[in-house]
Amino acid sequence: MNEQSRPVTTRVAPIFQTVTPAHADIIPSSSPAFSTPIHPILLQKHALQQQKPTILPVLLPAATLRPLAFRIFTKKHSLTLNSASLQILASFIGKHCGSGWREEGLAESVLDEVAKFWKRNNGGLIVEGDSKQFKDILQNLEGYMSGGRIQIQRDLSRNESYSRHDLSTNEVIGGYDGRSTSVAREDSETSLGISRLDVEDEKEEDFRAQELRHFLKVVGAFEQPRFKYDAQRKHFENLIAAPSLFPDPSQKTQLFRNRYNLIHQRLLRHVSFQAPTIAVSKVQSFQRSSSAILTVQQAYKLTPIANLLGRSGSSHVLLGLLTIAPTGTLAISDLTGSIALDIQHARPIPEDGAWFTPGMIVIVDGIYEEEGSATSSGLGGGGGIGGTIGGKFMGLSVGGPPCERREVTLGIGGANGEDGLSSGGGFGWVDFLGVGSERATGSRMRKLEKTVLGRRGLSENAAGRNKIAILGESNLDSPKSMEALKKVLAVYAADSEEHVPITFILVGSFVRYAVVAGGGSGGSIEYKEYFDSLASVLLEYPTILQASTFVFVPGDNDPWPSTFSAGAATVLPRNGIPELFTSRVKKAFTAANTEAGRLSGSKTDGKAIWTTNPTRLTLFGSTQEIVVFRDDISGRLRRNALTFQKPDANGSEGSSDTLTVGQIMNGNASSDEQVERDTAVVDAESHVPTVENTQINKSAVQKDSQAARKLVKTILDQGDLSPFPLSTRPVLWDHADALRLYPLPTALVLVDPEAPPYTVTYEGCHVMNPGRLVAEGRKAVARWIEFDARTRRGMIREVKY
Repeated sequence: MNEQSRPVTTRVAPIFQTVTPAHADIIPSSSPAFSTPIHPILLQKHALQQQKPTILPVLLPAATLRPLAFRIFTKKHSLTLNSASLQILASFIGKHCGSGWREEGLAESVLDEVAKFWKRNNGGLIVEGDSKQFKDILQNLEGYMSGGRIQIQRDLSRNESYSRHDLSTNEVIGGYDGRSTSVAREDSETSLGISRLDVEDEKEEDFRAQELRHFLKVVGAFEQPRFKYDAQRKHFENLIAAPSLFPDPSQKTQLFRNRYNLIHQRLLRHVSFQAPTIAVSKVQSFQRSSSAILTVQQAYKLTPIANLLGRSGSSHVLLGLLTIAPTGTLAISDLTGSIALDIQHARPIPEDGAWFTPGMIVIVDGIYEEEGSATSSGLGGGGGIGGTIGGKFMGLSVGGPPCERREVTLGIGGANGEDGLSSGGGFGWVDFLGVGSERATGSRMRKLEKTVLGRRGLSENAAGRNKIAILGESNLDSPKSMEALKKVLAVYAADSEEHVPITFILVGSFVRYAVVAGGGSGGSIEYKEYFDSLASVLLEYPTILQASTFVFVPGDNDPWPSTFSAGAATVLPRNGIPELFTSRVKKAFTAANTEAGRLSGSKTDGKAIWTTNPTRLTLFGSTQEIVVFRDDISGRLRRNALTFQKPDANGSEGSSDTLTVGQIMNGNASSDEQVERDTAVVDAESHVPTVENTQINKSAVQKDSQAARKLVKTILDQGDLSPFPLSTRPVLWDHADALRLYPLPTALVLVDPEAPPYTVTYEGCHVMNPGRLVAEGRKAVARWIEFDARTRRGMIREVKY
């Protein structure tokens, strides 16, 4: 029974046994004799994979790595490592390169790659070890380490690296893309930040066919990067912490510290504050012949306020913030202290050429007088940051800090010798607006600008759409404003398509009174009806809607801040108009684009952008920057300005050939001569529109021109759109960078209905004020400014409606 249950095994001769193939995949053959495969053999990826070599980690001290890191980062890439970043790199190299980090040159290649990707991402001159950007670079680099070497495919062609969509349209952290095992070349546009502008490697004729709007970008106040100037390291630091509407109280002090540090470092680069390289005679004056300065005999030196103690009767030059002390007297403060300021005998520089109000940073030349007791002893002496200094400072001359040209700030040269400014410094690697830094993208963007705009010939009748129409305060609740707006649109609709502006900038307040505050403009329902009426007007000109971009900048009477301010000054910066009121206008653009596609079959991209106040427009990256700001700033300056005693008519001050420190920094004692001193650009003058068959009062024109020059010089010298105390003009502490005018923009649109319209150029910055859309004092006249992106100049236009 047991034998029957056993399995029966059949013995087969070895020659007849079936041989199991060595590989599971049997290759079928068309010829059994020669084993010819039917299909070619495909090599599988897993058959080619090699085992990853192992590295025995070592403990590498930071001091041992320091000489090599210094040679790679400092000498080769002009970067500086701090102790934290050096320690992190030593740990990283010891872990992934092992004992062969020096003999096999593994550490040198790793350090070189880290430095390259740090510069590509605009990390700054100092490599911060605790920064998120540095950690992301090492984290992404760790995935490409194999056997102590970086295994990255570098055989991509130039066209592939430019046309690869995932590398050119998505943000790459640390220079690597997580979805691809390859990176672009070092000289590719992706590494230089051009990917944000959607620029591809095309031929010049392809760029010439593109519209200028393709290179236009609107950057709102809450979208631009936030930076803080580090006075110790002398460079800008990117603030990574998220901004808040209710920040720490220390941010209020930091706001003024940043303003002071920026102006202080800008002033130290001025030729008047740089010590000469050769010994010169100590003469306390500047000699001039006519209006040209011949020689500078002495470099001025700023004195901290705390250093005035014990130096009574000596003359000094102070740089500080004008404030009102708790006692009600005028004081000047810097980062070391505060002191009472006496301007009874002071003279403004230039004479009647600039405004001086509390909240501005000024230069005061005078004499320190020490008294027996401090002026603020009754209040505890806490008026300044470092306490109030006893005595007072007798000011002899008060002037604003000299302005710095955009080329000098970015370090791209061009006009250094003409303005008397030194070529030192330069923040070309800083991406102030998130569109690419000047050093990284500037040369290519200027080449594109020359190609698209055709700047080889600056003729006025040159073909191509390169105009921007800037409409001043447009009150939609006023029938006259609506008629004027219709007339302006009709002028461009009747013209050829090549002369239609690429952008229309409409600036508020869009109602005459505050909304939802008991004013005459009604509530939210009436406000929406005003924009519905605007949509009806825009629909009458579909060709303009299809070919242009409309940018709407709000004012103080627009919602929702006007609900709480009731028409007073709102907090800056402020958000755009809520979408609740703008839906009908957006539908008008959608309908116009749909109609164009149905009739002609071509796709149009006209759109409306509701941005913040202030806002910035960029053309070709950092090549052109246009700042648009709506504020009644001239009236606020008149209400808060300091008054100075005018010199006697027979005094010797007007005929003296000796210039004070304030005069030499402002170029001359006359504000008109100072503005015209900008020889690199068109002479700064107020272009008042001329009307045929109308007699214009020359004295009125000169008065308006002088007022415009005075306002422009004040704002640009301060480098801030709101140089006032926070009690006069509230500012969001964490977003104060949006009001900064450093570096100087190429154009500034300062919409102030209380000031006459003007176009003035000062230190290379073209400042424009369109005023109100409906010209005051004129019957049925619409007025606006047309800005030419080719010549970078604006022109005031008028039309009767």
